[in-house]
Amino acid sequence: MTHSAALDPIVRIDAETAADAAAVEAVVLAAFGPGRFAKTAERLREKTVAVAAFVAREDNRVIGSVRLWPIRVGDTDALFLGPIAVEAGSRRAGLGADLVAACVDHARAESAAGVLLVGDTPYFARFGFVPSPDAELPGPVDRRRLLWLPLATPSVSGPVRPIG
Repeated sequence: MTHSAALDPIVRIDAETAADAAAVEAVVLAAFGPGRFAKTAERLREKTVAVAAFVAREDNRVIGSVRLWPIRVGDTDALFLGPIAVEAGSRRAGLGADLVAACVDHARAESAAGVLLVGDTPYFARFGFVPSPDAELPGPVDRRRLLWLPLATPSVSGPVRPIG
């Protein structure tokens, strides 16, 4: 049997629309479960509105999601990335990386100071994220997992607060 690329599903990264809300929530819930509501990062997100959001679509079905949120770290306005969620059956296809890249591209286009996230350095270093142990999230977090993508500002320190 020969393989034809024409048979592969078409996956693309798009801006999230209001019509995607239920599908995005389902993907995020499946990826993180209800425990996500107890996370410190969720406390930041629930007090503001996303400034950018992207979805991965496979044949017009949402299979992944990521959002950027406005925050202030100390005196620096920045963006907070997350959560990144991809359906279990699609996680090895590099869609998480594609979604992160969309956020990084957006942050650069908007001339953001940088992007903060909670994640694993080995995964996010390829995008330019570096440890940011001096950023102080409002709640328990492993400070070794606080990462900063320096765009206009090399590093940040101080309390992290939502803007909005």
